[in-house]
Amino acid sequence: MSTAKRRGRPPRRPAAAAAAAAAAEPSVVSETSAVEDTADNEVGETVGEQTFDLPSISATDIFLGQSYTFHSEIPSIVRDDPTASITLGVDEAGRGPVLGPMVYGIAYCLTDYEKSLSKKGFDDSKKLTAQVRSDLLQEICTAETELHANVGWAVRVMSARDISAGMLRPAGVGAYNLNAQAHDTTMNLIDEVLKKGVNVKEIFVDTVGPAATYQAKLQRRFPSTKVTVSKKADSLYPSVSVASICAKVTRDFALEEYFKLVSGSEPAPNTGSGYPSDPKTGIYLKGSMDSLFGWGPETRFSWSTAADMLKKDAEVVDWPDNDDEGNGDIGAFMSASAAGNDIKHWFGKPVAAAEL
Repeated sequence: MSTAKRRGRPPRRPAAAAAAAAAAEPSVVSETSAVEDTADNEVGETVGEQTFDLPSISATDIFLGQSYTFHSEIPSIVRDDPTASITLGVDEAGRGPVLGPMVYGIAYCLTDYEKSLSKKGFDDSKKLTAQVRSDLLQEICTAETELHANVGWAVRVMSARDISAGMLRPAGVGAYNLNAQAHDTTMNLIDEVLKKGVNVKEIFVDTVGPAATYQAKLQRRFPSTKVTVSKKADSLYPSVSVASICAKVTRDFALEEYFKLVSGSEPAPNTGSGYPSDPKTGIYLKGSMDSLFGWGPETRFSWSTAADMLKKDAEVVDWPDNDDEGNGDIGAFMSASAAGNDIKHWFGKPVAAAEL
């Protein structure tokens, strides 16, 4: 039985209850493993608006705070020449924000076609405006265009709820830190493309952590391909630039979709860029925090920004060993040391073969 001192207004929506499952006690949230990575610096950037129906947006999954994967069809040029050498790029968007998903994107095409992508305007997504990014991805998604025929892509939308659930796993299980989640997601996306029969011969990846260590890890996982991991890969390799745009536009659209769904007929809140250092993001977090449930699945409870707000202003909950009547946790009765012989052998006791 729990005891609590309630402060603030009632829960703002039922979806907030889903976030509670990913949260943990304040003592867990404040651990160093929950400190955010702020390597990305997109604070001054606004989230792009939805300008077309992006196939990588799953409204149901976004509303429920569930992670999901989208793969485009294999482009016709790649499908029609299954032995041709394919180059694949990997990048992410949304590693640092306290709001919204982290999205990993991959893009692939014929090796001979990759260099022509730069001439189409592809570059590091942070160097392009939201409108330019959206227009480029829309062209990839539009049938009968050159880009649609040549470029395949996929994204893994890693929800804020699932990111935090991994980072806040109990000590006995071990935290699933952001780098580990990123590495696993990258390898899974590449593996899924290979299983579709795409002849990937070269992989370019924007680094997460030390480039040499990560490259060696990926090379061991995919020994039949040449793997290159480097900083600023989204500026150096066109396939990574495309992946960067796929990831960034999907993240922007996913955030907008979430707030449209939960706001209904009311105007969506101004959440800023979603980065902890953005004043607009801070105002949103403070104004929308429920004193018992915190926030919905759009917020990363494992980020120190959110954890500090919860410690300061959220509900104080005590979980005593005994309830008001002095009854202990039922789990204690199931241990051999506490149960005694009567309870220990309630369902019988082991029988030696000689006794049968």
